[in-house]
Amino acid sequence: MPSAPTPTSRERILAAIRQNKPSLQPLPERIDWGAVPTNLITPFKTMLQAIGATVVEAADYETVRAHVRETFPDVANIAVTVPELTDLADFSLAVADPHDLELINLAILPGAWGVAENGAIWLTEQEMVHRALPFITQHLALVIHRERLVATMHQAYERIRVDKTGFGAFIAGPSKTADIEQSLVIGAHGARSLVVYLLG
Repeated sequence: MPSAPTPTSRERILAAIRQNKPSLQPLPERIDWGAVPTNLITPFKTMLQAIGATVVEAADYETVRAHVRETFPDVANIAVTVPELTDLADFSLAVADPHDLELINLAILPGAWGVAENGAIWLTEQEMVHRALPFITQHLALVIHRERLVATMHQAYERIRVDKTGFGAFIAGPSKTADIEQSLVIGAHGARSLVVYLLG
């Protein structure tokens, strides 16, 4: 009888893995991450400022409107998806090709959820209108109500529903990279600045 072929290295490795595979363990129904801090605004602001964003606490939309006009007095091509601030817009998002958005200098969008532990803000396609908008604009402003802040990413994931909203993204700070000669560069491949308006 012909001898059995010698197992290859790959086959020996896979066989060893199968023999030593641990038994599956059930996942916990709910993970308790400990006490939630009562003050989420301070860590949210601190984290955003640490990663290069500007945070403005605003009592109402009129305060946001005044700050935008003061901060970006000569900026044209402004796109706005915040219903209360559409008077600031002079750029229509009724475009078929996202490449047409390349002229936008400022985009003002509403944030759905803010995460205190890392300063990330969740936006869905409903807030963006175009998926490329928060990434192609020169400057980005996000408006979020303070009651929409949560402590951790785990709490944020419990609240977001991608099955209902489709595409979404967490955005934290302006675009940046530190890969080039270990030097931090702001605005490397996206928005050059981020202003977060914290309403309420």
